[in-house]
Amino acid sequence: MSKVKNRWLIALAGVSVHLSIGSAYAWSIYTKPINELTGWSQTSISFAFSIAIFCLGISAAFMGKFVEHYGPKTTGTVASIFFGAGIALTGVAIQVQSLPLLYVTYGLIGGIGLGSGYVTPVSTMIRWFPDKRGLATGLAIMGFGFASLITSPIAQFLMGKVGISNTFYVLGAMYFCVMFLASRYLEKPPVGWKPEGMVEEQKPFDGQKIEASEGLTANEAIRTQKFWMLWIMLFLNITCGIGIVSAASPMAQEMTGMSDQMAAAMVGIMGIFNGLGRLFWATISDKFGRPKVYSTIFVVNALALTALYFSSSAIFFAALVCIIMTCYGAGFSIIPAYIGDVFGMKEVGAIHGYILTAWAAAGVVGPVLLSTVKQMTDGYTTTLLIFIVLSGIAFTVSLIMRRKLNQK
Repeated sequence: MSKVKNRWLIALAGVSVHLSIGSAYAWSIYTKPINELTGWSQTSISFAFSIAIFCLGISAAFMGKFVEHYGPKTTGTVASIFFGAGIALTGVAIQVQSLPLLYVTYGLIGGIGLGSGYVTPVSTMIRWFPDKRGLATGLAIMGFGFASLITSPIAQFLMGKVGISNTFYVLGAMYFCVMFLASRYLEKPPVGWKPEGMVEEQKPFDGQKIEASEGLTANEAIRTQKFWMLWIMLFLNITCGIGIVSAASPMAQEMTGMSDQMAAAMVGIMGIFNGLGRLFWATISDKFGRPKVYSTIFVVNALALTALYFSSSAIFFAALVCIIMTCYGAGFSIIPAYIGDVFGMKEVGAIHGYILTAWAAAGVVGPVLLSTVKQMTDGYTTTLLIFIVLSGIAFTVSLIMRRKLNQK
């Protein structure tokens, strides 16, 4: 009988995968250097990121099923190949100055690597931490939120030393090595395994534990109302959050008169709160239950957006945006554990993959909605009102979800 692996090393491997793929959030640092080298518009360059996020959500839907059947080691290997190759080939696209190739390499190939890598460790870590599901998913997805803080200085250093194309070659090789080696350690725990000293407690979940005694398959789950309520809540949360992310700097400058330098610093700090929010909210959901915490997130988000609407102070504005970022990050980190609570662990990775299609949709809707309304109204206040309403709708759906979970 083989020795059971250390679950904290499993967690470290999972975080390593997410720290690699989360570098996608640093794409904006490449926009200006690529623009100066190729002459492509910043909008055209940013569109590569939009394609990547869309492909993340769509590929996650397929790879979630894949990880259940073939295991995280295989899925992680696939992710390392696609993401590493996508980043390295992005350097080729920049070197030959082909914008369509950029969309294929970073957007399509890299996006498939993103989706594959995103679902790989999450369902695995939930199984290794049945006593701390929120903490497990918070740790993994926190890595995705923090990654840009690590990637940005490394990429800036490399661009100054070896140029933009060579930077992508180096980073592609680095990401492949880290993800491949981390994936080699990932595997599901033995059937029936529980951590030593774990005692089953009937406290965290304020509703029926799971839909069926063995849990539901992904195809069974998507035919339930509860699945689509979770999907809608995640979609609305991401729509509001990613809309703010896409325009935080110009919004702050226009609404409060914040300087360029202060706005740039605020964007960096936002990344910290995005990452911390993923861990904080997910961890407290272990104590208070996913349904209650998810409802609380939407209340906090709506209140912060309302205060943002009336804000004219730069410091107050920055503080509110950071609070909104914790709620944005929380949506990602709580949802896998919430899925496990509602549908069981039978195919939690596959169900998580299906629900991540909400990210693909919101990644398009949020920024487009904000920019369209900004053009029509020549300001951001109307968009904030829309986001407040969307948060209110999400809160209402969360209450309906809680009532359904409590029904016998």
